[in-house]
Amino acid sequence: MNKYKKFLMGFVYAGIGLVDGFSERNMKFHGMVTVFVLFFGWVFNLSANEWMIILILIGMVWSAELANSSIEALSNLVRDTEKFSYLATKKIRDLAAGSVLIVAIISVIIGLFIFMPKILVLLI
Repeated sequence: MNKYKKFLMGFVYAGIGLVDGFSERNMKFHGMVTVFVLFFGWVFNLSANEWMIILILIGMVWSAELANSSIEALSNLVRDTEKFSYLATKKIRDLAAGSVLIVAIISVIIGLFIFMPKILVLLI
């Protein structure tokens, strides 16, 4: 395989990984929240800067969740191959899940800063 085809195949494999990530429950949740955020961003006519912030946050949450899913999959593989107990890989899973939680909480806080003034204008 020539180097250009190898390079392009990397995008194919990444796309497969992204699609596969959506088989995970938490990734489906993040996808659903993304649809709502994008819809309300459109409804509230976000500025270009607000859109950039929202898209960066979505990318961060999705990336953290995909990394968490890959760490969990690798932990399962090692645990099952080496016949470890669930507790042997618990800390690894918890650390990875904690990273997603941090990004998600910060995203919600920043999202509130962006959307709350627009919501309050409608209510007043």
